[in-house]
Amino acid sequence: MDLAYIPSPSTGVIHLGPVPLRGYAFCIIIGVFVAVWYGNRRWLARGGKAGTVADIAVWAVPFGLVGGRLYHVITDYQLYFSEGENWVDAFKIWEGGLGIWGAIALGAVGAWIGCRRRGIPLPAYADAIAPGIALAQAIGRWGNWFNQELYGRPTDLPWALKISEGPNREAGLYHPTFLYESLWCVGVALLVVWADRRFRLGHGRAFALYVAAYCAGRGWIEYMRVDEAHHVLGLRLNVWTAIVVFVLAVTYIVLSSRMRPGREEVVEPGALADLAKADAAKAEGAAKADGAAKTDGAAKTDSAAKAGAVTTDAAEADPGTPAGPAGRKGTGTKPESADKG
Repeated sequence: MDLAYIPSPSTGVIHLGPVPLRGYAFCIIIGVFVAVWYGNRRWLARGGKAGTVADIAVWAVPFGLVGGRLYHVITDYQLYFSEGENWVDAFKIWEGGLGIWGAIALGAVGAWIGCRRRGIPLPAYADAIAPGIALAQAIGRWGNWFNQELYGRPTDLPWALKISEGPNREAGLYHPTFLYESLWCVGVALLVVWADRRFRLGHGRAFALYVAAYCAGRGWIEYMRVDEAHHVLGLRLNVWTAIVVFVLAVTYIVLSSRMRPGREEVVEPGALADLAKADAAKAEGAAKADGAAKTDGAAKTDSAAKAGAVTTDAAEADPGTPAGPAGRKGTGTKPESADKG
């Protein structure tokens, strides 16, 4: 008796009139948005300019989508080019099928082009967007849930994933490997953010940490999956890929930390120029405000001095004293009749 399980959606497409909204594509779009948004915040914190991450993503995202699809089609060519299959389906990316290895590899080429156009170092950009990419993967994996694909072996655990009958799948309860990888990617993002703050990772080492941590999880998750895949020496091809990429990422971290310790002081030269202009504008505004205050103060002082002078003059000319010699007080002059007597 099944006490609990994770249900699968009855369909991965919702139609708004003639417009189909596919859950897989929706998850990919949300993931890209989150990666760009969070990457921009980290780029600004590193001293970069607002909008740079989005500008470079215009190059990186299309390259990444093409790379991810190419990797999937090449490694699972039998799904599209074997007898009875339609090769046109290889272009139907909305139906699922993106290989993260190809997406990261070719996406890095697009990012390199964008960085070259902006005159910024690719490793610094990669460090800024690394946690965002992990979060994008965590969101994108839910697209597999909508498509009822890439699940694991049968299980009776309470969090088992219920799969319905369909093309190339049998109804039953399976390990929700999409959920395992989604949670793992969230953990990878948190690990990279913590390590970056704790050790001030630079020169691409934050990105390499993301790659190594992701590969560590992808290896055991991939081992649980039951979908058709090529095997080499008894292991799935993607397991071998995870092992090789993990070793390369760790090697890069070790060598880079020895050859280029610390973190880049300047990640985007244009940002420094803009900051200098802003500081100059603030200083000029402060100087004008100070000058205006001094001028106003001098004017008030001069007005007060003039007012004091007027008051002094008025006091000297006392309006209560009669004018003329006869009327002056204390002169000692006697009346004319007194002289004649």
